[in-house]
Amino acid sequence: MEIWDLNLRHLYAAMEICEKGSISAAADAVNLTQPAITQGLVKLETLLGQPLFERHPDGMTPTAAAVIFAPRIEAALANIGSTRVTMAQLRAFLSVAEHGSYPTASAMSGLAQPSLHRSVANLAIALKRKLLERRGKGMALTTQGRALARSFRLARAELAAGLSELEALKGRETGVISIGAMPLCRARLLPKAVAQFHSAYPESEIRIVEGSHAELIEPLRDGELDLLIGALRDPSPGDDVQQQSLFEDHPVIIGRHDHPLKNQRSDLEKLASYPWIIAAPGTPLRMRWEQMFESAGVACPGVPIECGSVITIRQILLESDFLTLLSPDQVAVELEAGWLSAIGEPPEGLHRTIGTTTRAGWMPTVMQRDFMAMLEEASNN
Repeated sequence: MEIWDLNLRHLYAAMEICEKGSISAAADAVNLTQPAITQGLVKLETLLGQPLFERHPDGMTPTAAAVIFAPRIEAALANIGSTRVTMAQLRAFLSVAEHGSYPTASAMSGLAQPSLHRSVANLAIALKRKLLERRGKGMALTTQGRALARSFRLARAELAAGLSELEALKGRETGVISIGAMPLCRARLLPKAVAQFHSAYPESEIRIVEGSHAELIEPLRDGELDLLIGALRDPSPGDDVQQQSLFEDHPVIIGRHDHPLKNQRSDLEKLASYPWIIAAPGTPLRMRWEQMFESAGVACPGVPIECGSVITIRQILLESDFLTLLSPDQVAVELEAGWLSAIGEPPEGLHRTIGTTTRAGWMPTVMQRDFMAMLEEASNN
């Protein structure tokens, strides 16, 4: 099933029953009649394919499924922020927000345009906010609309995680892990962990989105990614994310196999006389590269080419006298084949911390926790 099949008021009622122990007490909290809650609960349990409560003459006891699902419901509703929002409105607004126009949202979601217009308009009225404004032929989010879209995405992520956990309870280890992969982790760490994970969870799905930290941090905050893997930022990007170290990476200076400086003693003044291809300013590797020269009192050389793609860097190195600073893992095949060479070791103490970045307060599923453990194991081998 999909989260769009769920009814938010039924979820709210189920959470209240968990907390208060009876339908009558929950009815007062959610402003529904007891028969309405009873009927809604039956529909919810039918959708989920398992009971959420054991019925007793004196009340209701949560099952294991309810104990698992209730925190996800609570987190989702906290992000939605209003009991007036319906699932149809949430779905319609996210579809328009993510596709930029009603026609495209309709084509991608399968929802009729009139239905989308009606749901988004009713949502704006219910929340008393202007969410969208027309720009040319498309729609753009207002400031309030952008904030709401992020909250709704996080709510969607929580409910999707909850459904995955309920499937696991039934013996079906399904679900999705969405990973933001920065350059360094793609060479060895991530492939090793993913291979081990797929062997343990063959029915699961792994989505890997490649990019720089700047490209991936907002999708992480939006709930579109579960975690980022790569060089950690110092200082941290903000209180809304958490960084966890995996290992220290020690980059080396790389050039073509017959570079003029090969087999020569490392001399930063000589190194500075050659052209460099390096990542953009502000990235950990670029900052370490600048530190390498500045700490020795040597002016940083010019950077004719800024690039974070290892494939592009490799090809340029093979055909020129350019130098770069990379982890040996990123060009292990090229070094072993003799196409590229380590020109020299950078000064001692030059390193960057590789790890994971997740949302503060993120509640990983069992499957996601297992992947994190495999990632840590892969980083130690």
